[in-house]
Amino acid sequence: MCIFCKIVKGEIPNQTILEDEDFLAFNDINPSRKIHVLIIPKEHYDSFDVIPPKIMANMTEFIHKVASKLDIRKSGYRLITNIGNDGGQEVAHLHFHLLGGEEVGRLVR
Repeated sequence: MCIFCKIVKGEIPNQTILEDEDFLAFNDINPSRKIHVLIIPKEHYDSFDVIPPKIMANMTEFIHKVASKLDIRKSGYRLITNIGNDGGQEVAHLHFHLLGGEEVGRLVR
């Protein structure tokens, strides 16, 4: 069982930001910005490549709620998901990093 599934089951504590029946948002334990939240589906999906589009649509709505709760929708934020080894994915459970609360900088080209 992956670490995020253990968090969903309550086996590992977290600092919950928002939760509903299908999704969980919690503070990253090693934040890279003032706001660094991880957003996951409660059901295990290895990555964005395998999540059904209907569930992703619901997750989009949940992410909007998280950004609103954190009061960063107007100022802006960065939303990142990594897919596979070459994409830098470290935990094989779909998760989005929501970064904000300060300027996160431009991506290097």
